[in-house]
Amino acid sequence: MAKKKTVRKKKVRKKTASGRSAAATRSANAAVSKTRDKATLAKIEQLGTSVAKAGLAQRDPSVEIPVRAVSNMRFNKKKRILEMGSNTQRRNLFNLGQAKKFMQMVLLARGCKDLVEAEKTLSLRGMYYMGLHTIPGTKEKTFDDQGDSDAILEDLEVSLDSLREELHVFAKKRGTMVGNITIVDNGDEIDCRRMGTGGYAIPSICEPSVIQFKKTDAKFVLHVEKDTVWSRFNEDRFWETHDCILTEGSGQPPRGVRRLLHRLNRELGLPIYCLLDCDPWGHYIYSVIKQGSINLAFESQRMAVPDARFVGIRAEDHERCDLGEEVKIALNDRDRTRAKQIMEYPWFKDKRPWQREIKRMLSQDFKMEVESLITKDISYVTETYVPERLAEGDFLD
Repeated sequence: MAKKKTVRKKKVRKKTASGRSAAATRSANAAVSKTRDKATLAKIEQLGTSVAKAGLAQRDPSVEIPVRAVSNMRFNKKKRILEMGSNTQRRNLFNLGQAKKFMQMVLLARGCKDLVEAEKTLSLRGMYYMGLHTIPGTKEKTFDDQGDSDAILEDLEVSLDSLREELHVFAKKRGTMVGNITIVDNGDEIDCRRMGTGGYAIPSICEPSVIQFKKTDAKFVLHVEKDTVWSRFNEDRFWETHDCILTEGSGQPPRGVRRLLHRLNRELGLPIYCLLDCDPWGHYIYSVIKQGSINLAFESQRMAVPDARFVGIRAEDHERCDLGEEVKIALNDRDRTRAKQIMEYPWFKDKRPWQREIKRMLSQDFKMEVESLITKDISYVTETYVPERLAEGDFLD
């Protein structure tokens, strides 16, 4: 009797958008992560060594911290992003006004070192509790609240020239995505076309070592300001009809969302369109997405999307869309002051369309939310407003 031939099935290796197999990509990303962790540890240890050497030499230990303020920020016209300047401030241990913050910084640096060495991550809230204790012999706590530790962590980032992600610290998830893209999140393949009503929760850390883009049929990304508006677009399956990706940042988008938008634009070449409120805060959110934020100018290079475009809602839309008086929200003094400040931003100051837009809003003396379009029809924003804006190329840049 003839022996049966054993036919071995060839293993089909799934590939990411880069063409590598998923296993090869994970291996490469793990190698990158280890190299990055080694560099981060070296920086933290250098900080600790400098403090120890100064103390042993009976000198006042100090740390140089880049100034995170408007005075130390510049707009790079060529790159079209905000950048941090070279001004620094010195924080000394033997200065009574600076001693507490100095010690808080060293305390959190040690905590980050422990995280990197353990190859684990911790939330901002977790870092607060990790460093929280009462100083022996006193009733003094190391931190009054989480705001203290969050600010010190930012100081640590800029001092070490290491991103928060490199220190193994992450923030609370805030932001959602759905649409024509498949991603790999920490080794798990996720089809964002099949995320139901809730969508894919955008993580705080969106680095290539964590998130890889596997397959996309999208032609652009539509970013909306709030999850309520995002839900309307998702329910109407706008992403399916218009071959796009939908994201939202629950107001001003956190770092994870901005980093993801940056990567979608740079790595996949997808245009980013922003649907935001017609008010100074919507304009500011667009500014942060496009040029970066003043407080985090040191991260603009990896988060800003200079080619992002503003599709609305606009000051002209009350008349253009024939909206009623009931959607008008009167501007207050804070709104007017903020609008005038935004007009003076160097990246808006020389752009006539933006100057006209903000002046018209101020002259009308009212603002509007994207949700005001619902007064026309429940799906007016998804079926008429945005499709018309995109078809006409009617947006602000």
